[in-house]
Amino acid sequence: MRAEHPSLACRLLLQCLALTAGMFTVGGAFAAEPTRTPRQTQGPFYPNRLPPDTDNDLLIVNDSVTPAAGKVTHLTGRILGPAGEPVPNAIVEIWQVDHQGIYLHTASPNRERRDENFQGFGRCLTGPGGEYYFRTIKPVPYAAGVQRAPHIHVIVNKGGQRMLTTQLYVKGHPLNEQDFVLKGIRDKAARESVLVDFTPTADSRIGGLTARFDIVIGKTPEAPLED
Repeated sequence: MRAEHPSLACRLLLQCLALTAGMFTVGGAFAAEPTRTPRQTQGPFYPNRLPPDTDNDLLIVNDSVTPAAGKVTHLTGRILGPAGEPVPNAIVEIWQVDHQGIYLHTASPNRERRDENFQGFGRCLTGPGGEYYFRTIKPVPYAAGVQRAPHIHVIVNKGGQRMLTTQLYVKGHPLNEQDFVLKGIRDKAARESVLVDFTPTADSRIGGLTARFDIVIGKTPEAPLED
């Protein structure tokens, strides 16, 4: 799937819905307002040049037959409003380092050693229940001046406006305790909301993992934030 294709949004929606069919059910309203997913810095490595393929499968670039290296991970979740209501037709973007800790961004350290089979960035349009799906790799640490705990960057856009910029982390990873971005989340419940379990996928023949990250956004677009 090429980023410049005019039917990108429709194709993303169909692919996401096909891959997530049966994985989600739309429940009623929450008894209490859910914890808002905390806003976090975008960081300096949002791709300055998007890859030729920007779909929700980061393991395969276009029609390549060589998959990216790393622990295969099925990342799923729902985009929810402040009262827990599903948010359909939102565009979820993710980006992360490859298995060697190198970003797609051209200024990423050690860029010459980057895994060219890893897409590094992807998009998915949420379905009727706010559901999204990505096939990617389990994040690994990287050091670009300051070492970071393994994480995946996430942006949620709706109606052409950015609703949330955040990051998710591997629950229980030892580097979490020293990660300056994660430690910046002072509220315990909010901090817990971005810690995600990466568990073995049932019946996986290749030892894949499954991770679920539900995201609760606000009603209004976020204001500009200095990175």
